[in-house]
Amino acid sequence: MQFRVDKKSGNKLSVLGFGCMRFPKNLGAVDMQKTETLIMDAIHGGVNYFDTAYMYPGSEEALGAILEKNRVRQWVFIATKLPLIFVRGSEDIDKFFNKQLERLRTDYIDYYLMHNLTNMDLWEKLKGWGIETWIAGKKQAGQIKHIGFSFHGSQPEFLNIQESYPWEFCQIQYNYSGKNFQAGFVGLKKAAKHMPVMVMEPLLGGKLAGSLPKEAVDIFKKADPGLSPAAWALRWVWDHREVTLLLSGMNEKSQLEENLRLADKAAPQMLTEAEHETYRQVLNVFNAAYKIRCTGCNYCMPCPKNINIPGCFAAYNTSFSIGLVSGMRQYVTSTALTSERTSNPIHCVQCGTCEQRCPQRLPIIKSLEAVQKRMEPFWFKGVIVIARAFLKRKKAP
Repeated sequence: MQFRVDKKSGNKLSVLGFGCMRFPKNLGAVDMQKTETLIMDAIHGGVNYFDTAYMYPGSEEALGAILEKNRVRQWVFIATKLPLIFVRGSEDIDKFFNKQLERLRTDYIDYYLMHNLTNMDLWEKLKGWGIETWIAGKKQAGQIKHIGFSFHGSQPEFLNIQESYPWEFCQIQYNYSGKNFQAGFVGLKKAAKHMPVMVMEPLLGGKLAGSLPKEAVDIFKKADPGLSPAAWALRWVWDHREVTLLLSGMNEKSQLEENLRLADKAAPQMLTEAEHETYRQVLNVFNAAYKIRCTGCNYCMPCPKNINIPGCFAAYNTSFSIGLVSGMRQYVTSTALTSERTSNPIHCVQCGTCEQRCPQRLPIIKSLEAVQKRMEPFWFKGVIVIARAFLKRKKAP
């Protein structure tokens, strides 16, 4: 495992951080046995930074229980986040923080973030609720070791936020498909002069690992048959000396093992010019196929009208990257179109709840219209009616 130094504290952080949003699931709940195995294998492999959040269902509870059971709390740094989307006033801040300490079974948080701090207006509102005094009190009491923020918004807003307070670290989305997206390279470079920068979504929610067009996968294979698309994506992020660590949401043993092997050799400026050219070729193919930049984070869910928004967008993108037939097959499955209670875009009432929650600031309502237009052509409704009738008849005694 390679380590990079947190210039604010001197902490040596593993270049591979464990993103805890996508723990293995069993019947909708965190699979504690599989998750424990992954976490302990990661720790023994040198991973010492674990990133969770109040909003990740079951994540804080699972991480806290596993660290306590194995008596390894002191070996790792825990990062978690204040759920700003739920905070309505100063009284809520302590309520959520105390609950997080309880869930994580600890009396301090190593790296505490303002979750999804998107603009200066929100920061000013927090300041009005006394957040600066609150942070100072928690740091003095030793309950928060380092304070930072995670960001999804425009580059100018990021630059303003990072200059508005003596932050001790920040977390941004960054990958080879979005060098100029959100904070972007400009934000990364400027922030890194003053604080550690943690990178989330290095695989764009897995899209740069398992959902690349075949043409893009073939380009990677031709350049180096021994590297997977996921490996190419992680190496691109680690190539930046400004990045302190990247977070990978590993939920399979094979993913962890591959990432540990890669992290052992991760170094700034390790990529050759030939490899950079490979990324450029892949990116040309990817941009032509990937229409909606949804990472599948599910922050937009649940939809008041039961629309499976991430599922709709994933199928839509698949219809371009892999093929229309594959995309439509995925669409029918993810939206339950063959059942009476569907979750397709036809139910959208344009309430805007999803767009308020979306950290990517996607035009979800407009995008859902595009999805329905492509994935439900005029003749498609007839096919669905026939399929429903067939299934209903098959179930009849």
